Amino acid sequence: MRPLLASLPLLALLGGCSNLPSWATLPSVTGEKVLGFVTPYRVEVVQGNVLTKEMVARVKPGMPKAQVRDLLGSPLLTDVFHESRWDYPFTIRRQGAPEQQRLVVAEFDGDKLKTLTVPDDLPTENEFVSAINTFKPSGKQPKLALSEAERAALPPPKKSAEAAPTAAAEGPAPGRVYPPLDAKPGAGS
Repeated sequence: MRPLLASLPLLALLGGCSNLPSWATLPSVTGEKVLGFVTPYRVEVVQGNVLTKEMVARVKPGMPKAQVRDLLGSPLLTDVFHESRWDYPFTIRRQGAPEQQRLVVAEFDGDKLKTLTVPDDLPTENEFVSAINTFKPSGKQPKLALSEAERAALPPPKKSAEAAPTAAAEGPAPGRVYPPLDAKPGAGS
């Protein structure tokens, strides 16, 4: 009698499975839905360097490697066997948006930039922001820079000469005495 009572909850659970599609007609797990009705969460994957048309336009042939690194960032791939080539790949996979893949290749002759290979579909900054903006369907793009009128309305920055007397008037915090920064270690005071 006990085995029969113990198996009743299991039978009740299995009875609920009769509404599921048959195992032969199930879509694969890599499809949009699992078991016909469950949509799995897909992790958003962003890899590589985000480069835009504005960033690439500042790079000119003949620039040294250090300057190219300052403008484009460190390359994601550098090959030990091909030190004269830097690869800047970029991949983004987001749920609800098409996958984006780009590759910018910088080739050097010694320390100077020889060529910069840029894909035709490299976006501008505004195009890139709107392409990854999947959570705000309004289509309104965030503001990336101030206008001249907004810059003029900003208060002028305080000069360091004005800020120094107020700090000196208050004096150092009680109990804190620091040696001068140009003092050499081991020199007596």
